[in-house]
Amino acid sequence: MTTIELRRLALGDLTAIEEIERRSYRTPWSRSMFAGELAKPSSICLGAFDVDGEDGTLAGYLVVSRYVDAWHVMNIAVDPEHRGRGIATMLLERLFELTSDDVRRGYTLEVRVSNATAIALYERLGFEARGIRRGYYTDNREDALIMWKDPHD
Repeated sequence: MTTIELRRLALGDLTAIEEIERRSYRTPWSRSMFAGELAKPSSICLGAFDVDGEDGTLAGYLVVSRYVDAWHVMNIAVDPEHRGRGIATMLLERLFELTSDDVRRGYTLEVRVSNATAIALYERLGFEARGIRRGYYTDNREDALIMWKDPHD
């Protein structure tokens, strides 16, 4: 059993973030997109680190931006070698803890309509489908399911 530690991401984590991003998505974010989110005071950027490794290897991350009415999950990914261990759940539950005093904002995200595994995870955590963004993904024009979770669900 490995030990996962959650902490805020730093600019020094960008290379590890990029590696996971490229292994996880057909249209990965650029380094500058991540750097921009890390620098924004209104963002929450969390990393899940496997601390049993010699240097605390990044296993997954979560990037969330604060908007007027919602916390928008912009990006979440878990390294393929670490999937199925509850890391995405841990990251999202930590987000809910960090924002628990914010009674006005819910949570929202977009997910590929074909990503049944992610949709099931989000539903387990209280997200509900509230709409479709047609042709949202640029690689194949796949639709995105818009999911919302009300505050303190």
